[in-house]
Amino acid sequence: MRNAILPSDPFNLIIAGVGGQGNVLASQVVGNMLMEKGFTITIGETFGASQRGGSVMSHLRISAGLTFSPQIPRGSSHLVVSLEPTEAIRVLKDYGNPGVSVLCNMRPIHSVGVICGEMSYPSREDLEKWIRMLSKQAWFVDTTDAAMKLGNPVFGNIMLVGALAATGILPLDRETFKNVISRTMTDTKVEMNLKAFDQGQAMLSN
Repeated sequence: MRNAILPSDPFNLIIAGVGGQGNVLASQVVGNMLMEKGFTITIGETFGASQRGGSVMSHLRISAGLTFSPQIPRGSSHLVVSLEPTEAIRVLKDYGNPGVSVLCNMRPIHSVGVICGEMSYPSREDLEKWIRMLSKQAWFVDTTDAAMKLGNPVFGNIMLVGALAATGILPLDRETFKNVISRTMTDTKVEMNLKAFDQGQAMLSN
């Protein structure tokens, strides 16, 4: 049963990344966690030129009861969660506004142009500066590096969900996360995902 109030209704959340990072799974987990709380969730997804390596963006419209179009209007995102820093800037260019918040994993994924030497990838300092300029508040984490220490970089998306819970912007918590993943995972996988969730929370709590 819903016992929390949204910062805005609808609350517009975009989860972005590059194909293969697992941001679609992250959006499904967040959506299911919020539905567990009693909210109405509409999810729309857009994919780049290729499913693996192209831009992937999930729009989540979160409401206390109403159903909205799955596409967030331009300039109307309240929160952007990105698994790749240049993807955060890409989303902010179209959907950002002076009041938007950003949570960003800072592990870069280089395009073919960068790999071939035809383009240069921005420095971390520049990326953080630009994201701060385009947002009201921003958090920067290194979930991919931490996930690799757990044995699988894909755990980075679950760590980002944990970090999102730690921001306190949305009513997300560990118990709800456990309830959601326990429906489809074995006990061993649940424990590994809970460990990833906890590490993500700790990145913002410390």
